[in-house]
Amino acid sequence: MNWEQLLSLKRFGDTNKRLRKEQDESRLGFEVDYDRIIFSSEFRGLQDKTQVVPLSKIDFVHTRLTHSLEVSVVGRSLGRKVGRLLLEKHPHLENVHGYRMNDFGAIVAAAALAHDIGNPPFGHSGEKSIGAYFKDGNGAEFKSDLSNKEYQDLCDFEGNANGFKILTESREGREGGLRLSYATLGAFMKYPKESLPKKPTQHIADKKYGFFQSEKDMFADVALELGLTKRSEKDLSFQRHPLAFLVEAADDICYTIIDFEDGINLGLIQEEYALEYLINLVRARIKTENYNALKTTEDRISYLRALAIGTLIDESASLFMKHEEAILAGNFETALLDVSQYKAQIKDIIDLSIKNIYRSKEVIDKEISGYEILNQLLKAYGKMAYNYTKGQMSNYDKLLFNALPKTLNFTHDSLYQNLLAVCLYISKLSDTNAMLLHQKLKGNIS
Repeated sequence: MNWEQLLSLKRFGDTNKRLRKEQDESRLGFEVDYDRIIFSSEFRGLQDKTQVVPLSKIDFVHTRLTHSLEVSVVGRSLGRKVGRLLLEKHPHLENVHGYRMNDFGAIVAAAALAHDIGNPPFGHSGEKSIGAYFKDGNGAEFKSDLSNKEYQDLCDFEGNANGFKILTESREGREGGLRLSYATLGAFMKYPKESLPKKPTQHIADKKYGFFQSEKDMFADVALELGLTKRSEKDLSFQRHPLAFLVEAADDICYTIIDFEDGINLGLIQEEYALEYLINLVRARIKTENYNALKTTEDRISYLRALAIGTLIDESASLFMKHEEAILAGNFETALLDVSQYKAQIKDIIDLSIKNIYRSKEVIDKEISGYEILNQLLKAYGKMAYNYTKGQMSNYDKLLFNALPKTLNFTHDSLYQNLLAVCLYISKLSDTNAMLLHQKLKGNIS
């Protein structure tokens, strides 16, 4: 892979090549990507979606929206650091093609801003709930009407693939979705493969999948434009865009450190443990005089959090440049922080977060409720989608159908497309609106 192709400014529908040196410096193409994402209704919907604690009433606990904004800020800093180093290593990118350090920051920031845009309500349990409906629940009856890959898309419903659908799906009046640059779409794609075969290798790009069968052609167009290296001749699978490693690192940094901070503020992690674990990560950078001047635990944790994020940004940039040639060759097979000198300290923080936050009674109880809510929604709308495809809708199905947003792509000849449309609709619901819709379907209209 080569950087000239990887930094493509092409957008869906372009007939002429966009050159970086011809860009308007006051409104660069990669910065336009960020604007289009942040003004989208799908992004705004993240303000009432779970990050750690579902349906939290406490202001300082992060939602998917605040988490995404923070990941984008970290991603911008990380991208700029790497961009500066890459331009020093490959000066022709700047001298011949006109790329600047900030271009890399803008691409990573935009992709990071969108990284959770496809996640359904109630966090990762929402993804599992949708998958369980098709694998073990009422949705299993649709298996015979679907191809193996179509069915697997639904059984392992994936927020990353749903995000790619949101960013790229054409509908009347909005061809090509948000029409982001292909460089940003490439950086967004952490798992550039189909749902099958499932985890064919231990490569980080095979951990999950990144697009539904409905977006297969669009994904292939993006991958070929960017010059991503094929990983399989039989199935659609490519090497990651190198900047996807930076998007992943920004996300890893934020959920490791900031979810940990949420756990402290919620009282799920004791303060003395929190200070000890964070100090172990940033001990070499602490200015003792400044730290001792802080009088409250909140201020001390805030100081350590900022140091931790800065430390891991520098570490990730250093690791990227160390392995840049292997990454371009497709021979780097792990997340950047998996080979970090701070791997043990990061693991200690994550292990404590899993034990005290993600498996806390408050989180588990609310995930159970979310699981049941989404299952009931899918029962109603899944049956409606099936009956719509077969041309045998009941009066109740028609009521459900007529209440759906007109932006959904329904078709009379594809059950797969219609089931995906239902999943897309439900995935865009906020936690609160999913609860309200559930209540409405139960007959509670107050």
